[in-house]
Amino acid sequence: MLLLLQICSLYGQELNRPLRVIIDPGHGGMDSGAIGVNGIQEKDVVLNLALALKHLNDTLGHPLDLFSTRTSDTLISLSGRSKLALALEADIFLSLHCNHSSNPKARGVEVYVYDKPNSNTDAATWLAFQIQERFNKRLGFKSRGVKFANFQVLRETSRQMLSILVELGFLSNSVEIRYFLKVKNTEQMAKQILLYLLRTFYFNS
Repeated sequence: MLLLLQICSLYGQELNRPLRVIIDPGHGGMDSGAIGVNGIQEKDVVLNLALALKHLNDTLGHPLDLFSTRTSDTLISLSGRSKLALALEADIFLSLHCNHSSNPKARGVEVYVYDKPNSNTDAATWLAFQIQERFNKRLGFKSRGVKFANFQVLRETSRQMLSILVELGFLSNSVEIRYFLKVKNTEQMAKQILLYLLRTFYFNS
């Protein structure tokens, strides 16, 4: 509870501007990312979610100061993504990806935090846990837990903001592929992420 109060104070109640969030849909352009058995591409799944988040935020009157590292099928370098987040002095960096496995039964959501501890590690880990728990309890995804890794975008942003990387599900799993193909499900994922951020950083003081 103490950590929650500290985060709310730092990133919500004491800001003189809306919470600034960078959504980072991975891959793009010539880099398709993971490809599902039916041809579905990771770059498209995560871009659709990023666009749904922007649309919902716009519809609600811009409660978040929300930016995306890409808004079309273009490839942005990893360093370019990090530099944008740093230049905008973001509070949260949320990188979106999809998983893939040689095991077609592998499923679920896992969230990554940078593996070298710094002053933001505890808060980022808490944020990651809450996101994966929400996908589990509200959307029915299996929880694969919070993990730690040396991903470049996390390494380059984690000291300045709360940075996490979300693996939304498996494009090698036919059930999760069908889920991603439905627009209403993409909208539900966007809703859960956005409402979680609003309720946590603005309304849980």
